[in-house]
Amino acid sequence: MASQLSLKLSNRAPKKPIRKLPASVELPHDATVEDAKIVIARATGLGDFNRIGLFDPATKQNLKNRRALLRDEAGVVSAGELVVKDLGPQVAWRTVFVIEYFGPILFHALVPLIRPYIYLIPPFAYRNETETPMTQVQWILFAMFHLHFLKREYETIFVHKFSANTMPVRNIVRNSAFYWIMAGLLCALDIYAPGNLSSRDQLVPLDYVGLGLFAVGETCNWIVHRHLASLRKPGGTEKGIPNCIGSNLVTSPNYMFEVMAWCGVILISRSWAVVLFICAGIVYMRDWSRGKEKALRNEFGDKYKKKRYTMLPGLI
Repeated sequence: MASQLSLKLSNRAPKKPIRKLPASVELPHDATVEDAKIVIARATGLGDFNRIGLFDPATKQNLKNRRALLRDEAGVVSAGELVVKDLGPQVAWRTVFVIEYFGPILFHALVPLIRPYIYLIPPFAYRNETETPMTQVQWILFAMFHLHFLKREYETIFVHKFSANTMPVRNIVRNSAFYWIMAGLLCALDIYAPGNLSSRDQLVPLDYVGLGLFAVGETCNWIVHRHLASLRKPGGTEKGIPNCIGSNLVTSPNYMFEVMAWCGVILISRSWAVVLFICAGIVYMRDWSRGKEKALRNEFGDKYKKKRYTMLPGLI
């Protein structure tokens, strides 16, 4: 068996080439995609190997699995070539998620603090704000939002295991805007307003239903996330077939329980902003869950029991 793997290197973006890209590279026969990135980054002087994107010369597909052996990539071996691109400055996935979820925590803490002043500004103009403090229901919603996103932060730091190391720094603004603006700014401004439907002191039966949905949804979502994390070794990229609560119904039960929890928030808040946020979120989760179903079918074949619905039984 050959001890070295010799591969030609070519630029993916000729108009923005990696100037110091060598013509070829010599790699150990058991080199992984990540090993190749490290060697190429060192040779080109880019520093962070996560900036290096490697692509199949035939299909032009990104070699995303950093733990995959290059010798098992048929297109690369047959062509004897790797296509390389500088992906630009990178940031860790974990860091991005921490920043994303911090936005709602910040806004739902800030808006109640400046409530006596902000709602005097048009278009709010609630002149009697000083006489109408936040109600019991609004404080309950305050707690629900913080519990949800503090749970997210904890899972990001201590539970989730990411298959990819990084993403481009420029994605931080795009990814964070969804949570900071919709779940943070819009939901906080609407929920804590004196004239909102949540500005009531007494809980009604529908509110207790909402609390129940929220509690069950958050608890089950936590259970699923713990299970999904157990399917991957620390630092690994391998997938596993989910076998936990809800996985017999849909591909991504964590999304199903996420929607359940937010339905509970909607029942209590009666807020258009919360409805808008979760409807937009469902679009994203639908695409992610369908992608996961496709990946599980491709990787495990007949070992995986195909699902008709990927996140909401009978709907999606």
